[in-house]
Amino acid sequence: MNHPQTDAQIAKFSRRVNELRQALVLRQPQDLAAQAGAVFEPSGPGRGALYFSLWGAEQGTPVVLSFPMLVACDQRSGQELPQMFQALCLYYFYLADGSPAAGRWVSFADLQDGRFYNQAFQGYTGSELARFFGADQGRFEAAARRLGGVPAGLGDSSFVFRALPRLDLAVVYWQGDEDFPASCQVLFDAAANHYLPSDGCAILGSMLTRRLLETRRTSPG
Repeated sequence: MNHPQTDAQIAKFSRRVNELRQALVLRQPQDLAAQAGAVFEPSGPGRGALYFSLWGAEQGTPVVLSFPMLVACDQRSGQELPQMFQALCLYYFYLADGSPAAGRWVSFADLQDGRFYNQAFQGYTGSELARFFGADQGRFEAAARRLGGVPAGLGDSSFVFRALPRLDLAVVYWQGDEDFPASCQVLFDAAANHYLPSDGCAILGSMLTRRLLETRRTSPG
């Protein structure tokens, strides 16, 4: 699932990796951990690692971010994460300010500068999901549960996904009827921009969409 918009956002993120590392190394790792909801384990003066999960502890990737090198690796394999994931993790720690979840869902259009790109975002997220799952609400729910989604009580069906320790996304599904086709929308907690810029939120929305589609394709039945 390649889209020019997300490709451009990924390229923009990747270009900033070194700048983000230079900025983050000047900060205290204990403060970074506290603001981002991560765990810091020191290994010496000014050295250690930040531990957190990308897409949840059970279904996602356990990440270790070294300090002061600030290189993100898969904790299980020890392999460095791809450049896009490096950038997402670094941006997250760079912006994280410890703000609590707002407990209110907003569309991509409601994020900072999101209105201009909202149509494109919906095209490669909610619209893609609606085309794939159609009127089969049960299949959508099975895919969401397989990824560890938590029911949210919105629309005809909805699930919350923890992308990063303090950043949640939701997917809402409306089954439709004889007059209107099924539809989906990816939403964000209203505090999302305290942790990622809107470009980063768009990439997370695209990632979640891809995860749902791939889960559905590989599930039995």
